[in-house]
Amino acid sequence: MKTKIIVTLKSGILDPQGKAVEHALHSLGFNGVRGVRIGKFIELELDGDNAEKGRIDEMCKKLLANPVTEDYKIESPTGK
Repeated sequence: MKTKIIVTLKSGILDPQGKAVEHALHSLGFNGVRGVRIGKFIELELDGDNAEKGRIDEMCKKLLANPVTEDYKIESPTGK
């Protein structure tokens, strides 16, 4: 089963990379852009017991996301 995980910074956490991208976009003439935030997209191919949502959640908490500064959302095509 293919699973997608989207990791984003929690609101209130400063995003210097997002600010740099926002500044660069303005420099290129894209002035209507604001509030740029940078995150991560992780795609996993899982089989068997690893495809259970609880196991995926555990992977996120232990390695894929920093629970202090990041939120994550798990998307899977089967809805497990």
